[in-house]
Amino acid sequence: MTPLGRFRAVALAEGLSFIVLLFIAMPLKYLAGMPLAVKVTGMLHGVLFVLYLLSLVEAGITYRWPPFRWVGALGASLVPFGVFVLDARLRQETPTAGQDS
Repeated sequence: MTPLGRFRAVALAEGLSFIVLLFIAMPLKYLAGMPLAVKVTGMLHGVLFVLYLLSLVEAGITYRWPPFRWVGALGASLVPFGVFVLDARLRQETPTAGQDS
C-alpha cells in the first residue's frame, strides 16, 4: 500500500470513529447513562487520531505537500465528516488514488 493509500484508509477509520463518538457514544453517555461507550470509543478514536497524524506526516513528506495541504488535512480531522470531504478531494486530484487504497 502506498503512503497515500495508507493515509486515506486511516483517515476514513479515524473519521468513522469520530462520528461514532459524537453521534452514538456521547448520546449513550448523557442520555442513557452509559459512560463506558465514550471510554471505549474515545480510546479507539484517540489511537486512530495518532495514526492519522503519523500517516499524514508520511504522505505529506512523500508527496511533498505544501503547507496548506497539511493544515487542511489536520483541519479536516477536527470537523465531523471533514475527512470524508478530504478523501473525495484526494480521489479527484490524484488519478491513481482510487487504485492505491
